[in-house]
Amino acid sequence: MTDEPQPWQVESSEYIHRLPWFTVRKEAVRMANGGYIPDYFVLEYPNWINVVAVTTEGQLVLIRQYRHGFGAVHYELCAGVVEAYDGATGAEAALITAQRELLEETGYGGGEWTLLMTLSANPGTHSNLTYAYLATGVTLMQAQELEATEEISVHLVSPAEALALIDSGQMIQALHLAPLLRYLGQYGM
Repeated sequence: MTDEPQPWQVESSEYIHRLPWFTVRKEAVRMANGGYIPDYFVLEYPNWINVVAVTTEGQLVLIRQYRHGFGAVHYELCAGVVEAYDGATGAEAALITAQRELLEETGYGGGEWTLLMTLSANPGTHSNLTYAYLATGVTLMQAQELEATEEISVHLVSPAEALALIDSGQMIQALHLAPLLRYLGQYGM
């Protein structure tokens, strides 16, 4: 046996619950060191995106919305679920989704797009990834096109104001903070 951790062997796997927003898989797993976990639970979600959007004037495009799990309104990045597109898979489908979500949720679009980082909410229990994009030079192109289940306000803030929002606890979503802080550390401050 090597000193490095090894993948676990799945001895059995069954779905406990299957809905688009709550799919749980129960597995019995054997570790390389002989350890055995009879009830290991994995949450399956589709891949997600978020966008650090920066206007041509250097302002960050943030949104505010209510999150029922936490029961509060906070600042966030534009974000969404990666959708399937004809012929597009993985990061390509994520980029198409990110561009569409930014335009629909904020009205901003265009600019130059790059993949800033790929994250996992919790690799111990979640099976999906979050693709975080940096969109620079975006401009207001249209009015918001929100879904019936979305209530989102758009806010343009300077990099210093974004940092103050983080420091004051007004922005708490970890998958949004990681790419935003990376941007602020590399480009924005």
